[in-house]
Amino acid sequence: MNSEDQTWLDYRARFSEIYDESNYSSPLQSAVMRASHRLTEKQFGGNDHFSRVLEIGAGTGEHFGFVRHNFDEYVLTDPDPKTLEVAQRKLNSLHFSGGLKFEVQAGEQLDYPDDSFDRLIATHVLEHIYQPHLALKEWARVVKHGGVLTILIPTDPGMAWRMGRHLGPRKNAMAKGIAYDYVMAREHVNPCNNLIALLRHYFPERIESWWPTPIPSIDLNLFFVCHATVSKAGL
Repeated sequence: MNSEDQTWLDYRARFSEIYDESNYSSPLQSAVMRASHRLTEKQFGGNDHFSRVLEIGAGTGEHFGFVRHNFDEYVLTDPDPKTLEVAQRKLNSLHFSGGLKFEVQAGEQLDYPDDSFDRLIATHVLEHIYQPHLALKEWARVVKHGGVLTILIPTDPGMAWRMGRHLGPRKNAMAKGIAYDYVMAREHVNPCNNLIALLRHYFPERIESWWPTPIPSIDLNLFFVCHATVSKAGL
């Protein structure tokens, strides 16, 4: 095994311990990341209800605190059991109506029957998946007809994202001994413009949002959100 592979394995082994610190350590970086989660949930409020909700790649459970709508059951999934343990410890102290479940699942192939959920959420996930077109079909499979598929992606490799990366995350990660450029090359395997094209092709009925500007440009923004209405006839 070469040193590059060992670097990757070492990073993945530490992921559950360093994720929150790496992404929410500085005030500016924390504010930006939390803005992405607020943008994702801006479309829904307390008058909205989704009976069963599935979150893909929930990691340490950071996104759940921004969910404003009601639900009967919310399932947090991640392929890494360590990160789910962190999420469970973090969320156990919260009080809410509805049940939480934590399940180890790989996002590319879900162990759920067709039409199991009313809403599926994937924040900062799709850019990491090697065959995103197949993942989108799998996610739509488990969502009911007329349900909502919510996707948040960073605008990497847009100009604003590249600039923002060098203002904080890169320096902070390297200070922790993380080979940041190598890790990002392994992590962000899909450019956002390609992912947006896939979402627009598969889901004609959708609502799109950008942050921090309303201008639909990957170079002027840091995040893109798509709320897609799932049509079983369209996939």
